[in-house]
Amino acid sequence: MSDSQRFPVAAHALAYLAHKGAYDAAHAAPSAVLAASVPTNPVVIRRVTALLAKAGLIATRPGASGGSWLLKRPEDIGLDTVLKAVNGCAHLGSPPLGAKGCPVGEHIPRQVGKVLTLADKAASDALSRITIADLLAERSEALDGLEPHAACSEAIRAAGSVAA
Repeated sequence: MSDSQRFPVAAHALAYLAHKGAYDAAHAAPSAVLAASVPTNPVVIRRVTALLAKAGLIATRPGASGGSWLLKRPEDIGLDTVLKAVNGCAHLGSPPLGAKGCPVGEHIPRQVGKVLTLADKAASDALSRITIADLLAERSEALDGLEPHAACSEAIRAAGSVAA
């Protein structure tokens, strides 16, 4: 799974667990069920849930009767925390290596690195105002007035055709 997919898959999985009321082991959602909701492979879900468990957002139990459940209420899980849990960032790329001996090549990587830090901070600040509960809400002040990102249009069309 690409780095750019970990965050959306993690947010989806957490929202699914909240929607299903998975707050203890008795109500755990198996990785195959979470995978069917995304949709993705259960292995992808297990990789993401391992990161979420390491961050203390969920607990997991392996095996045929295993699954995942939330350790926090959805209104207490900020999306900035989810992004950090899956080692995510604003995904604007990496600074170029730059050519030794070139005054621009030696300078630009450091400067671009600073810009990437700024973008990550801006993304984290924006995501800190949105929770898993906001994702599940029919209307959320945190999301009012926002439109889906242009890159998401294909997924939104596909979801609309499934729902229809």
